[in-house]
Amino acid sequence: MTTVVGLIWKRRNGRVRLAADTAEIVRPTDVGTDAPFGERATLLQFSTEFCAYCPATRRVLGGLADHNDGVEHVDVDLTNSPELAQRFRVLQTPTTLLLDGRGAVRARIGGAPKRAELEASLADILNGTRHVAA
Repeated sequence: MTTVVGLIWKRRNGRVRLAADTAEIVRPTDVGTDAPFGERATLLQFSTEFCAYCPATRRVLGGLADHNDGVEHVDVDLTNSPELAQRFRVLQTPTTLLLDGRGAVRARIGGAPKRAELEASLADILNGTRHVAA
């Protein structure tokens, strides 16, 4: 049984999960930051001090933001903010929320993102394509 759970977790880890049609709106103040969100999209990363995958995720997300106009990467450290982890249902770090220009959660990634899926989801947001979870 443990092996099955581990295989399921590994398969889902880093995969983009699309948000429901009734997406939550997130603002910088909701996550305790002064960092501006992007005009077109925001890659909102939740990290902790002890996260092994967070620095690499930070580099990937930062690079994507740097190469796309109107996109910002915001990293929120949850080490001393368990209330934020609970509010945004963060069960592992890194966890990344992909927000559109309004701040609506369009997708969620638990674990280090799979780059191709991340880039495709960001392109959907930037192109105005609206995919939602079934």
